[in-house]
Amino acid sequence: MALTKTMQSRSGGEILIDALTIHGVERIFGVPGESYLPVLDALHDSAITFTVNRQEGGAAFMAEAYGKMTGKPGICFVTRGPGATNASIGVHTAYQDSTPMILFVGQVGNDFVEREAFQEIDYRRMYAPMAKWVAQIDRTDRIPEYIARAFQVATSGRPGPVVLALPEDCLFGQATIADTRSYQAVQASASDRQLQELHERLSAAKRPLLLVGGGGWDVQACEQLAQFATRQHLPVACAFRFQDLIANTHPNYVGDVGIGINPKLAQRIKNADLVIAIGPRLGEMTTSGYTLFTAPCPQQSLIHIHSDALELGRVYQADMLINSGMREIMTMLAALPDIKAEGWQNQLAQAKVDLSAWQQEPAIFAQEQAPLNLWQVVHDIQTACPADTIITNGAGNYATWAHRYFLYGGFRTQLAPTSGAMGYSVPAAVAAKIVDPDRTVIAFAGDGEFMMNGQELATAMQYRAGVIIIVFNNAMFGTIRMHQEREYPGRISGTQLHNPDFSALARAYGAHGEVVERTEDFCAALQRAVTHTREQHLPALIELRYDGNLITPGASLEKIRQTAIDAGK
Repeated sequence: MALTKTMQSRSGGEILIDALTIHGVERIFGVPGESYLPVLDALHDSAITFTVNRQEGGAAFMAEAYGKMTGKPGICFVTRGPGATNASIGVHTAYQDSTPMILFVGQVGNDFVEREAFQEIDYRRMYAPMAKWVAQIDRTDRIPEYIARAFQVATSGRPGPVVLALPEDCLFGQATIADTRSYQAVQASASDRQLQELHERLSAAKRPLLLVGGGGWDVQACEQLAQFATRQHLPVACAFRFQDLIANTHPNYVGDVGIGINPKLAQRIKNADLVIAIGPRLGEMTTSGYTLFTAPCPQQSLIHIHSDALELGRVYQADMLINSGMREIMTMLAALPDIKAEGWQNQLAQAKVDLSAWQQEPAIFAQEQAPLNLWQVVHDIQTACPADTIITNGAGNYATWAHRYFLYGGFRTQLAPTSGAMGYSVPAAVAAKIVDPDRTVIAFAGDGEFMMNGQELATAMQYRAGVIIIVFNNAMFGTIRMHQEREYPGRISGTQLHNPDFSALARAYGAHGEVVERTEDFCAALQRAVTHTREQHLPALIELRYDGNLITPGASLEKIRQTAIDAGK
């Protein structure tokens, strides 16, 4: 890219926007603030689109989802103090999800620093535990240098968030400074010796399994994963909320490894004689509370492949530790010679039988004679929508229906926070629809989840992002209520919700909105929503009102409560 305005005097705001342009930024998300007025002014003459959000948490979630969708750093701008603290939820999500992201925060001028000036916070201390790098640009002439490093850090090794604070005097200041080149993401790669040893260990295994997850994947790497699994007859399990790394209809996909794992899949992992973990952090969710593998030395033979050398050996001392990017390792694995997998095919076939049984309609709906069958709702969505439909969700028991029963179509058909952050579903869906307007995007949102960032419906209306939002309304914080009944049966405290009419709220924004209370009414409502979003390019919301007693596929609240009482709690 040709560099413009290179040696002319420019304001800090102009230098910053020119730098973002050089690094390929096309869209930023944010809430405007007086602390970065020179940046807003420079955007006026820029080709970069500024997506105006209604709250900084929503803006940060959108930037994080953008990073997942594109593989490029999602860019977010917020003002100092309250704006920065609101945005921290998106930064933490990007960190735990290994998503490239850069948050720019307005800051008090250097002449006011360390006086607890209006909305002043030291962001280097605040964000240090949840970002790859946090810095403050105190000199106008160093803006290009800092931004180049921010892109380099966010995308190299394990992807993640970077935070840059922007003092007002730095942005208003003038400087004559050259621009930098565009960044080049750098990844490690396995050695020939490591690949040979991996092949030997795989050849000697009798019960191998692939466990995939983490950040840094792209379409090509996922295609090579599917080819590698097919050629070597390997079962593939996906880590918590990374179910879209392989199409769930693929013959080698055997399920997800996270909250509410299929007990038979959990046992299969424990019984494996070789687990090749490609990309996941092997954290609490993926290991079922560190129970699938014994720490620090697993009973299974373990090969852990990760893009961050500091993550290798963090909890588990694997037999092999390989520092590699996902594209790099999958290219190498795809070239490995085929192995005679005697007996593996039968094991894979049994794993598929276990998965099919796990995804059958749960008996709870017939037992409780429920008017609204949530399993059927997911099945209807699967039937009516294209294979590349994007499903987003945040935190809550309602997400179980998406995790366990929806068959994700492949790379970037699932957007969900491994951090368990509530409020993610709606902004993530809006960002996904902005990035890829031709795809169907559906947000699964609990009633509590929706109320945390539902105001981004206004953003969807403003930018004509035709998302479909399905609100699971059971009038409670369901996950916490479930835990309450398990630990303190019958003692309900702090989990009841008085909700608005979500469908009417959607219509107030200008979106399509309706309520469904019976299974037989959902298909028609879904079709109306799909038609509205496609023809009007505006959002639609379907509110599902159902009995909160039906809290999980396996047990009702009443059953959980009675089990706890019988246990003497």
